[in-house]
Amino acid sequence: MILDDSSVGTHPTVDLGCGPLCTFNYDSVVSSLLAVLVTIGVGFWIRSKLKSGEPGRVQAVFEWGYDQLRSLIRTNVSEEALFIIPLALTLFLYILIANWIELLPLAIFPILHGANADLNQTLAMGLVVIAVVQWYSIQVLGWRGYLRRFTKPFELPVWGRALYTPLNILEELVKPVTLSLRLFGNIFAGAVMIGLLAGFGALALPVVGVVGGTVLGTILLAVWKAFDVIFIGFIQAFIFMLLTVIYFGMAREGLEHEHH
Repeated sequence: MILDDSSVGTHPTVDLGCGPLCTFNYDSVVSSLLAVLVTIGVGFWIRSKLKSGEPGRVQAVFEWGYDQLRSLIRTNVSEEALFIIPLALTLFLYILIANWIELLPLAIFPILHGANADLNQTLAMGLVVIAVVQWYSIQVLGWRGYLRRFTKPFELPVWGRALYTPLNILEELVKPVTLSLRLFGNIFAGAVMIGLLAGFGALALPVVGVVGGTVLGTILLAVWKAFDVIFIGFIQAFIFMLLTVIYFGMAREGLEHEHH
């Protein structure tokens, strides 16, 4: 086993000696595992707060979020597609916790980082989402309707739809890439900014000097970290969940034409 963390801008890896499939970013594995355990723990904690009668604060917030997501699915997908709720809620909660890991102080937990700052994780989630979307599309449209979906716009003549088919196929293929890169890019950029602001304190500024630079750098780091990790981390988790629902809605394209 070989440890390698010498490359700037990359994650420290563990190479088991059998090629790329046996090479792991061990900091991402640890961070992801922690996010999984916390997600499961939060899920059981929320479950323990659910009861009949007058809801508590946790149950009220959960029910409000559940109702909003159910309404979103009914509007954009279908009344019969409520199976998406557990998938979407789990993705939202897991991504949120994986992002908020960045709040942990690196001095105490140097191996941990925002788990979604690794493209391997975000791409894996994107592939899982798109795979389930393709399964749903086949279940709803059948194989004939599923293949016909790649010939949209349906209003065009046959020759026009044939011209659009390669573009539609390409659009479907890049969905997991764009879904994963959007999340990865935002979280990774935030981590880079945190690193830059952390190094700002080492500068000897002409007016305030080293001590002033350290104080100013610490303040800027705290403000940016709170904004980036808490707010941006929440927004990115919500966007990933929202796009998941939208992709399920797109998987039904052509259904009305099939019925006619």
